[in-house]
Amino acid sequence: MHADGLIAPWYERLREDLPPLELLDAHTHTGQDDPDGFRCTADELLAALDVVDGRGVVFTMHEPSGYRAANDRVLAEAEASGGRLMPLCRVDPASEAVPEAERCLAAGARGIKLHPRAEGFTLEHPAVEGLLALADERRLPVLVHAGRGIPALGRHALLLSERFPGARLILAHAAVSDLSWIWRHAPEHPNLFFDTSWWSPTDLLALLGLVPPGQVLFASDAPYGTPLHSVLLVMRCALQLGYADDQLRALAGGQLERLLQGEDPLDLGPAVGMGEERLDILLERVCGQLYSMVGRLMTGADADELMPLARLACEVGEDAPQSPVCRSVLELLDLHERHAADLTDGVRLFPGVHLVVLALCVARTPDVGVPAAGEHVSTGEREP
Repeated sequence: MHADGLIAPWYERLREDLPPLELLDAHTHTGQDDPDGFRCTADELLAALDVVDGRGVVFTMHEPSGYRAANDRVLAEAEASGGRLMPLCRVDPASEAVPEAERCLAAGARGIKLHPRAEGFTLEHPAVEGLLALADERRLPVLVHAGRGIPALGRHALLLSERFPGARLILAHAAVSDLSWIWRHAPEHPNLFFDTSWWSPTDLLALLGLVPPGQVLFASDAPYGTPLHSVLLVMRCALQLGYADDQLRALAGGQLERLLQGEDPLDLGPAVGMGEERLDILLERVCGQLYSMVGRLMTGADADELMPLARLACEVGEDAPQSPVCRSVLELLDLHERHAADLTDGVRLFPGVHLVVLALCVARTPDVGVPAAGEHVSTGEREP
């Protein structure tokens, strides 16, 4: 799936700095009918989780024709997985949402998924209150899309978490729709959680640094991301900020396991803050070029003019303290140039972007180790 085979060396190096982790991905999908063109079978998802020896919470992708049959499919996939997949039911507030949730929960679902963007609703919808009341009664997680394509929903999320303290409300995609302010309120809402299914290391650093660590849950958004790629992004950011071993274990899946079991969440202390996070102006130049590249690639445009600028920004000198990080960035850019055309998985929306995103994360987390770069990679001044 995507670039997992190419980025394995970065994962192996990362594992040297991590305690043993039991990974439980809070946000994965299966489905074949999403209008965006992405597809994922249960076998493909399980293979991607196997790469990190992980398990996953799974729900269906968007189903324009309705969710009853799709929920039954996910329940069957989870049952057949031998405990490696834990199902959530996805419901549309405009279509018998509470009865469908009750039906699925009786059949083995472990919580509820809501997608305000796909189904075109806000958290003020009357059916949402009924779903949260159900979750409150049964101490269930309710995972809500809080990423791109929607207006802010944080105010309503806080009100719902206060009114239904037994529900475990999870804002997906680092709650980027509201992250700029909602982090201040997280400590007073211990049943409000945030998943890490997002690509920007700056946003992930903000989430991991500003929200109490017990309220952040590892997630990949597979198949849009992969568990392996997301482990690299999230754990590099957590290590950069100084997460302790118990906080890393809870982030990786320990806290989510408790939520799925209906147990009280662990209190892992206040937000860690930004630690010794600092601005390295030379690496910030690299990040700037890479952010521009990602923006181009994610909109389907080419980044041919930006690639040379990103490479030039990495020419800090072989003896510069930033050289090991820049060499790793250059190696990932080499992989992107050689393999991007082959990394489509049938969807030509942004081939190879995962390699550039990882390069960006490496540049943004310079205190975390990287694998030794090949001899062909140089950060010295370019010869005429």
